[in-house]
Amino acid sequence: MTTAPDPAPGTSAADPAAGTAPVDSASGAAAPDPASGTAAPIRVLLADDQRLVRSAFAMLVSSARDMDVVGQAGTGREAVELARTARADLVVMDIRMPDLDGIEATRRIAADEDLAGVRVLVLTTYDTDEHIVEALRAGASGFLVKDTRPAELLDAIRTVAAGESLLSPGPTARLIARVLRLPDAPPPGAPAPAALAALSERERQVLALVARGLNNAEAAQTLGLSPLTTKTHVSRIMGKLGARDRAQLVIAAYESGLVTPSRS
Repeated sequence: MTTAPDPAPGTSAADPAAGTAPVDSASGAAAPDPASGTAAPIRVLLADDQRLVRSAFAMLVSSARDMDVVGQAGTGREAVELARTARADLVVMDIRMPDLDGIEATRRIAADEDLAGVRVLVLTTYDTDEHIVEALRAGASGFLVKDTRPAELLDAIRTVAAGESLLSPGPTARLIARVLRLPDAPPPGAPAPAALAALSERERQVLALVARGLNNAEAAQTLGLSPLTTKTHVSRIMGKLGARDRAQLVIAAYESGLVTPSRS
């Protein structure tokens, strides 16, 4: 499949000939295609300071029938601006970029009420990059390493766009635990911090399992609950902790001391 040439940073990369999904003028969200009756394609914004990398990602994303590339940005500041003007559903964000790095760009997108529905999938060169935790704190819904397989990147985009979180395969829990291993971390058995005071005992059990990487079905089986009940618990925990998604629940569990390296 051929794609349009990579535009200059800060300009839209949507291909008019490809039939960009219609936009609901009231909500700003992509509307279903009335002709096909199917869900509108995922509107993807690519942010990376390397033109060759952006072009490669654009070709890959454009090859998927359920996705459209609606913009490309060479800096974090351009990514924030294009997230608004291109009406993106998801931003594939590189961490290291000039002018404004990917972490600060993610933070601004997550803090903007007008961009509440925009998800951020962070890409990094190494899965041991300590900036990953900063990106998750800033509001990213997940991360992948750049050398991931093409099919995995497309699946990751679908997962994050659907409202789920995604952490790159590998030692994710150990990575977060190492970065958050501070001298003043709560010792095992210490009273629960204020952040967890609003959670019931069952909700703390669910949160601990989420922090260890279990999905709803796995957590439900471990606790002897139904998947629907577990999903309800996760939703309530997110509401009580003000978490954007499961990725931030992982951070909250480690920062609060509910899960520690010695108990992971």
